[in-house]
Amino acid sequence: MTEAREWTEDGGAHIDVRGLPPPQPLVAILRRVHTLAAGEELIVHHDRDPMLLYPELAEIGWEAERIAAPAGEVRLRLRAIA
Repeated sequence: MTEAREWTEDGGAHIDVRGLPPPQPLVAILRRVHTLAAGEELIVHHDRDPMLLYPELAEIGWEAERIAAPAGEVRLRLRAIA
């Protein structure tokens, strides 16, 4: 995969960055977060825990919550801190 795959499912935005080399996942996720309207969430599909993402999110007032995912996948729900 050479770029992130994006889609909407159950009314929520999803981005799949699995298989992308660093720093592409971080860049793609942050770019997508900045396009969301107030109250929208982003579900991230990643192949590892994106440690460098968390401080970047905190800087812009967002948080990440790890949610259930199939084995071998890290899935996060990103949302603006209320």
